[in-house]
Amino acid sequence: MVFASLPQDTLAEQLLELAMKSGAEAAEVYQSRSLSQPVFFEANRLKQIETSQSEATVLRLWQSGRPGLMVAHGAFEPQAMVERALALSQLNQPETIELNSNSEPNYPDLGQDVPLSKLVDWGKEAIALIRDVYPDVVITADWECDAETTRLVNTLGLDCHYTDTTLSCYISAEWVRGEDFLSVSDGQTERGNLQPEKVTQQILQRLTWAKENVPSPNGRIPVLFTSKAADMLWGTVHAALNGKRIQEGASPWAERLNHPVIAPTLTLYQDPLAGPFSCPFDDEGTPTQHIVFIQNGILQNFYCDRTTGRQLGMKSTGNGFRPGLSSYPTPGLFNFLIEPGSESLLDLIQQIDHGLVVDQMLGGGDGISGDFSINIDLGYHVQNGEVIGRVKDTMVAGNVYTALKQLVKLGGDADWNGSCYTPSLIVDGLSITGRNH
Repeated sequence: MVFASLPQDTLAEQLLELAMKSGAEAAEVYQSRSLSQPVFFEANRLKQIETSQSEATVLRLWQSGRPGLMVAHGAFEPQAMVERALALSQLNQPETIELNSNSEPNYPDLGQDVPLSKLVDWGKEAIALIRDVYPDVVITADWECDAETTRLVNTLGLDCHYTDTTLSCYISAEWVRGEDFLSVSDGQTERGNLQPEKVTQQILQRLTWAKENVPSPNGRIPVLFTSKAADMLWGTVHAALNGKRIQEGASPWAERLNHPVIAPTLTLYQDPLAGPFSCPFDDEGTPTQHIVFIQNGILQNFYCDRTTGRQLGMKSTGNGFRPGLSSYPTPGLFNFLIEPGSESLLDLIQQIDHGLVVDQMLGGGDGISGDFSINIDLGYHVQNGEVIGRVKDTMVAGNVYTALKQLVKLGGDADWNGSCYTPSLIVDGLSITGRNH
């Protein structure tokens, strides 16, 4: 892909100069540019090929300690942007100015793009592999190459940038059998190369398990969350490790540093350079770092941005990220990993005498409280170590903190869900409610 990089632009320097001349005491410019080339398949056929490019510039400045933030997409008039940011600053209360002055400016580009023809070939291969086994299945899919460049510049001399290129695919297989509708989906995110045969084998396995609809188990039984469903549990953990929640006293782990908080088989950490994503610095220009949050069940660290770190009497961990371009940096995680076990998904299933496999869910958890009650979109009944069929109209309920203390086994099949790398896992004591047919 032909993609102009941001570092050659002078717009950021122009904005900083105009801001200071207009009365700002400090300012920063965050620039983001992305180029995406998705290939779409619908009803088993190639539908369309697109190329989309977007540019965004965020100016944040302070006048008399009052912050003002403006976002522009595409072309804009620099002086008008500065004036609007200054006007908005008058509506805000003064705050401590949080700017970085030192960071490694240049980082190597990571990942490489592939030609559109390759994305098309991968898509056709995946569809053929599935329909060779299940010809009645209808496939929808998209295969994509994304390149994103980020640059951060401020009036203290910070100027850092990087480019990250990733490949991803998403496949949905729909199977209509009379009045019964089944949708199985899966995806993959990698650098440099995707593996159609791997993601299609996962879909084929689930289609095979779903050939028969069977009564749902009820009561408190072992539940196996596959790697793509287990991500639901980790959202609560993200919130509990957030330094802002610690500072507010909202996290149940606020006073548990160096104490056991979950099962001793669990080790949770952040690695900003792991897998198909990279993030050498956060949205405040602080270098990101490898952090072990929980080691063998014992709480070791929290994460924070510059403001939260100052309030907690610690330095930023390099976790200040913008939830959106119009938002200020706040504590966030990037590349959160759960150290996997060694057994395959099938090995885990064979260890369940009577239980449930949860593979797809409707909705998510309830954040910091850890309580959840979720409809299962795709789940399977397990008896004597074997999947006997698909369950419908079934709910799973429990508490994340309790479940992670009652962890039975971790799988060795870890995979990426966004920037969370998690294996399958078995937990005990969750409540299952199903309407049997």
